[in-house]
Amino acid sequence: MAGSNENNPSLVRPAHFQGGLRMGGGKFVPEVGHHRRALSNINQNLVGAPPYPCAVNKRGLSERQALCGKNPPIPVHRPITRKFAAEIANKQQQQPQPCLEQEAKPTSSHTNATASEDCTIIDVDDLNETNDLHVPMFVKHTEAMLDEIDQMEEVEMEDISVEPITDIDSCDSKNPLAVVEYIEDIYAHYRKSESSSCVSPNYMEQQFDINEKMRAILIDWLIEVHYKFELMDETLFLTINLIDRFLAQQAVVRKKLQLVGVTAMLLACKYEEVSVPVVEDLILISDKAYTRKEVLDMERLMVNTLQFNMSVPTPYAFMRRFLKAAQSDRKLELLSFFIIELCLVECEMLRFPPSFLAAAAIFTAQCTLNGSRQWTQTCEWHSNYREDQLLECSKLMVGFHQKAGTGKLTGVYRKYSTFKFGYAAKSEPAVFLLDTRS
Repeated sequence: MAGSNENNPSLVRPAHFQGGLRMGGGKFVPEVGHHRRALSNINQNLVGAPPYPCAVNKRGLSERQALCGKNPPIPVHRPITRKFAAEIANKQQQQPQPCLEQEAKPTSSHTNATASEDCTIIDVDDLNETNDLHVPMFVKHTEAMLDEIDQMEEVEMEDISVEPITDIDSCDSKNPLAVVEYIEDIYAHYRKSESSSCVSPNYMEQQFDINEKMRAILIDWLIEVHYKFELMDETLFLTINLIDRFLAQQAVVRKKLQLVGVTAMLLACKYEEVSVPVVEDLILISDKAYTRKEVLDMERLMVNTLQFNMSVPTPYAFMRRFLKAAQSDRKLELLSFFIIELCLVECEMLRFPPSFLAAAAIFTAQCTLNGSRQWTQTCEWHSNYREDQLLECSKLMVGFHQKAGTGKLTGVYRKYSTFKFGYAAKSEPAVFLLDTRS
């Protein structure tokens, strides 16, 4: 049986074997008497095979060289023979800066090579080099894409202009009171510590005898007292802060609520003012509802409840910094303070930190005066708040502005309707911000 197999070569030839090769000594050798078939016929017999099975894929090298423009691209279908490898080496020696270093391994012979079962011998002379040396389409597409991207980047760099950040402290470089060297560190500290000065907007729920409406009446009255005494702006903001922080920790009956207000103003005056109103003046302004001893007892209770912590960042500190960043004039400054003092009366605005309230008030005032949204890169840089972040709070402020002159609580409106405050309350509210599509 073995002898018959040796005499019949077709029995030892694999069924899927193509061409004139047969098994012998563990290697594929050319079968004597068989000629190579045409390349097109071989490719048609190989179902699912690539067009040129023995061609070495040099896509990476050809693509990189084509993109860099240093060496001509290598056709992806050209077989790598010893002769062809020598041509590549000569071209690389002539141009010593290739984009990719890659060695092409030559085959063992010109036309007779060792092949696997699915491989066909390809002669270089059988290929029509004149029609196959075109640059692959994907390489052309990549070059065009890169050129287009470069052109787009150049256009964008020319058309888009970034708004510069203004150095708002350069004008105070020679003013020692402006402490330009430390101003950024000071406000960074304010931002870290402002949360300690905030209270919950729902703290009135733990009070059994007072409510938010009573708080609003008290603060509206204190704004008028502050105006009559011609106190500093810092004093008003600190007074409101002391009241809220005290009421958030101490339950108070409604008969003592006004006493809490005048005592908080007394403490704020001692902390901020040069000339402090005497206790008798505060008793007189409260229609002698309390005695001197009651005021001093409440003062003692308040400072112990607050643990003598009077140095807290209020919206006023941030207002001054952000107004400077907005390069404000007197009109913008007065309108901004009018809007933020309206917020002092509203208990719901306690949910916003002081820096946020200050930024939103200035943004709303700018929109009111200009009739459009105004928030520069400099304002955003120094406030750390974007325009879209301020929009919700700004809409609430516009609503307060609309109803400022109505109702019973009109202390802020009447204050800013005077010549001293530039008739800021008479400005038309920025109602366009209330549009839901804004």
